[in-house]
Amino acid sequence: MYGIILAGGSGSRLWPLSRELYPKQLLNLISDKSLLQSTFERLTNCMQKDEILSITNTKHSANVRMQLAQQTENPKVLSEPVSKNTAPAIALATKYIMQETGEDPVILVVPSDHLIQDKEHFLSTVKKGEKLAEEGYIVTFGIKPNYPETGYGYINTLKPLDIGFKVKEFVEKPNIETAEKYLKAGTYYWNSGIFMFKASTMIAEIEKNAPEIAKIAQNVDFTKSSDIPFVEFDKMPSISIDYAVMEKSDKIALVALESDWNDLGSWQSIYDVSKKDENNNVFIGHVIDEGSKNSFVYASSKLVTTIGLEDTVIVETEDAILACKKDRTQDVKHIYETLKKQNDDTHLIHKTVYRPWGYYTVIAQGDGFLSKIIHVNSGQKLSVQSHNHRSEHWVVLTGTAKVVLEANERILSPGHSVDIPVKAIHSLQNPYKEALEIIEVQKGDIIAEDDIIRYEDIYGRV
Repeated sequence: MYGIILAGGSGSRLWPLSRELYPKQLLNLISDKSLLQSTFERLTNCMQKDEILSITNTKHSANVRMQLAQQTENPKVLSEPVSKNTAPAIALATKYIMQETGEDPVILVVPSDHLIQDKEHFLSTVKKGEKLAEEGYIVTFGIKPNYPETGYGYINTLKPLDIGFKVKEFVEKPNIETAEKYLKAGTYYWNSGIFMFKASTMIAEIEKNAPEIAKIAQNVDFTKSSDIPFVEFDKMPSISIDYAVMEKSDKIALVALESDWNDLGSWQSIYDVSKKDENNNVFIGHVIDEGSKNSFVYASSKLVTTIGLEDTVIVETEDAILACKKDRTQDVKHIYETLKKQNDDTHLIHKTVYRPWGYYTVIAQGDGFLSKIIHVNSGQKLSVQSHNHRSEHWVVLTGTAKVVLEANERILSPGHSVDIPVKAIHSLQNPYKEALEIIEVQKGDIIAEDDIIRYEDIYGRV
């Protein structure tokens, strides 16, 4: 069995903690591991580490590789040059596995942002699905609903098979009245977004039901390179696997997931799985409360004080605060989309941005300048790069910096500084045991993260 982890989502309903460039699958929401790392760990109960492939997009690939490198020595990661939803991703990831192995294996596809803690029952469900997949079915794993949820898609089932059910139809997210009907009917399941199939079955169903995807995928040859060419992938339609294949195919079967499951798709769902106090509150971070009930408060950088809240969600980050009724957390995505339309970077990045070598925090910015604190982990180094539009001034706060400037090396201790002129080729490195922190001040007519020309990079970003 092989596994595909879909790791390219934006997590818009968990704004302001989840951002476009650092979405929820990369966050440590429930434990000391990110959702992506927990997903990888869960799959290692079903298959070997080298049989797991993650597919993400270019803007997340460095962070995905960095996190998975803590789970396995050589993580397999495919990077999409643009986001095109799940059908193109699954088509190309399936083709990659077939070409790499020369076989026709059963493949398990899982999202990277689910919380499943009962690994034993997850494995037993997967084993049941594997039998149906070997028989030529595309297996979807359904969740038996226990309340009328309006935030999930539903799957309606027909007569039972020896294992699981034949699928009658996929249904979009319903209103509350329709969801209540589905719950009473007893034949409907929540769509978990977890699938299993033989590689040849999925390829054949894509060719039959989504020929435009199949035709473009034929031009991608992974025997020559693991890169997904932009020219080909950009032609792909942006469509989910549900719309492209699952709703059209007559080879769909459903197996009920026996383990726990939560897609952590909203702050309500985070509240649901978190430990409550005596007043049914969840407080995370530095929170002082008087008399609140049934509420969720998340403080990431500041003291948050609350008095007399009921059924309320408060989420504080360095640069944004969300406050809403607990039953309206599905609507957070509308705030996210509004910020995106307004070109407000608050949807895109945090003030603290994580990189494979460490992280940086923006501390001030204005017309023609930006200042950061840059933290470089022990043994790490930034790419060899230059900038066309800005100069930089570095001051070492803690640790020791190795600076390469126009092929000349300098070693800087705390209190020492260096100027990086416009277009100068340079690199910041920390080959020492102690973490390195510097203040960087950028000055120029254009201050933008994409004003970087990379010449060498140990993280493969050239």
